[in-house]
Amino acid sequence: MARLRLPAVSGSDITSREAWLNRRSFLVSGAATGLGIGSARAAGTLKARATSYTVKDPPTPRVDVTTYNNFYEFGLDKGDPVQNSGGFHPEPWTVRVDGLVRQPRTFSMDDLAALMPVEERIYRMRCVEAWSMVIPWDGFALAALLGVVEPLGDAKYVAFESVLRPDEMPGQRGGLASLDWPYVEGLRLDEAMNPLTFMAVGLYGDRLPNQNGAPLRLVVPWKYGFKGAKSIVRIRLVADMPRTTWHSMAPEEYGFYANVNPTVDHPRWSQGSERVIGSSGFFGAGRRTTEMFNGYGEQVASLYAGMDLRRWY
Repeated sequence: MARLRLPAVSGSDITSREAWLNRRSFLVSGAATGLGIGSARAAGTLKARATSYTVKDPPTPRVDVTTYNNFYEFGLDKGDPVQNSGGFHPEPWTVRVDGLVRQPRTFSMDDLAALMPVEERIYRMRCVEAWSMVIPWDGFALAALLGVVEPLGDAKYVAFESVLRPDEMPGQRGGLASLDWPYVEGLRLDEAMNPLTFMAVGLYGDRLPNQNGAPLRLVVPWKYGFKGAKSIVRIRLVADMPRTTWHSMAPEEYGFYANVNPTVDHPRWSQGSERVIGSSGFFGAGRRTTEMFNGYGEQVASLYAGMDLRRWY
């Protein structure tokens, strides 16, 4: 059985927040009027509305966000996705949203552009491998998309399915043979409807690169990163807890809920602290104490009232 491996140390420096804000201002002021998801496919940039979703930590340098990735469809090592995803074609693209809904639909990216104005959110991202980033995402709330299709009363979970293209994704035809492709993930419906849960179409003001899950991925900032399904082609509302890839592969290591919980260690390493990608050093300034729910407890802790989070990890 394949195992996740601890990442190598990155030595680049974190971009200052002032430099990032100046760059963001330049991108927005230079963007064409009305630029959204659809027209951005040609231009590359997105005109995202600023929001109050941010954190005090500076964003991780873009070079690290786009070259240090887990995307096993393109290989096992952190640098494989950027090296091996050039032949992946995220256009044209559709996502089917169906199951226990009143209005099942298939959306093109242009459909989403018309329905979902793009906004920027700066979120922490915490990996189960005990490293972290701060990423400026561009996209829209998943709750807005689910509202369009109108979930039925017996819908209790949301299942996500990533694309299956072994001809374009070398990892699907070898390298992680024990994984059952395509990649699948799931949330409870109340988790999916939480205002923090986000569908990203871009990062750092540009459309998503292939290695980061183009053209559409899930971002759930209080959960470990493997919950963020990439290159999504189907979203299905269901009554029962759906199968998820890592929980199916190694349930003793990767729970369905996958909430960031520093008191529950991975069987092979501590979750009490994390290595901050883009900072200097493996310890000291380059490491920080991990927060419960990745620091989003005020917004999400109520979702798990009464649950034993050491059992339901």
